[in-house]
Amino acid sequence: QVQLAESGGGLVQAGGSLRLSCAASGRTFSSYNMGWFRQAPGKEREFVAALGWSGAVTYYADSVKGRFTISRDNAKNTVYLQMNSLKPEDTAVYYCAATTRAGLTTQDKNYNYWGQGTQVTVSS
Repeated sequence: QVQLAESGGGLVQAGGSLRLSCAASGRTFSSYNMGWFRQAPGKEREFVAALGWSGAVTYYADSVKGRFTISRDNAKNTVYLQMNSLKPEDTAVYYCAATTRAGLTTQDKNYNYWGQGTQVTVSS
């Protein structure tokens, strides 16, 4: 089992950057594939990015490709989401999630563990 805690959210102007962190508890963090999702007010939760256990394989939603980078440091039990060139439409609560499923997945139903979320607000 793993517990997740996001941090790093905040208010930023359009065009700015933020780096989200997700700290995981548990001794088997490196065995999980990880993902970031977001949920804007009045909208369904949507996939943002996913990362394999080694950090070598990544996958992004088209809406963030080229602007966001997902990475992990297994020695620190932490996964990151570097967000550049932020847009107002990136405003949402961002969640990290862990899955025991083999291979990367964009579907939230396939993730076993979730953090509490961190708010990102991008002003125009």
